[in-house]
Amino acid sequence: MNKESTHTLELDFGPDGEALIPVVTQDSRSREVLILAYANRRAFEETRASGQATYYSRSRQELWKKGLTSGDLLRVDEILINCEQNSLVYLVTPLGKGACHAKTKDGQPRRSCFYRRITPEGRLEFLEE
Repeated sequence: MNKESTHTLELDFGPDGEALIPVVTQDSRSREVLILAYANRRAFEETRASGQATYYSRSRQELWKKGLTSGDLLRVDEILINCEQNSLVYLVTPLGKGACHAKTKDGQPRRSCFYRRITPEGRLEFLEE
C-alpha cells in the first residue's frame, strides 16, 4: 500500500530520526499562517505528547518548544499531514500575545512571522504596525 492511501503514519525522519520535515503552523480559527518551522522525530513526538508546538531549531541545533521562554505557547489542536507524508500542518490556538519572536515598534510580539509582503517594486511592506 502506498503512502497516499494508508492509515499508517509513515513520516520519514531518516534512520537516526534527525531528518527535518517542514511544519506550517496556522491559527485554528482564522487559518492565518503563523510560522514555518521544521521538526525532527523528537520534536514531533514531543508535540504529540505535550500538546504544545515543538520544533527543531536549525539555528540553535536543538529542540524548540515555542513560547517556553516568552510565554507565547501554541496549543496544538490538530495535526494535518500531506499526501506524501513529508510535511505537516499544526493547527494551533495561540496562548500568549503573539507567535513570532520579532516585535512591533511598541515591543509586542507579532501575531505571525509573515508580517510583511513584497511589493511589485521589490520592497518590503509591513502588513500591520
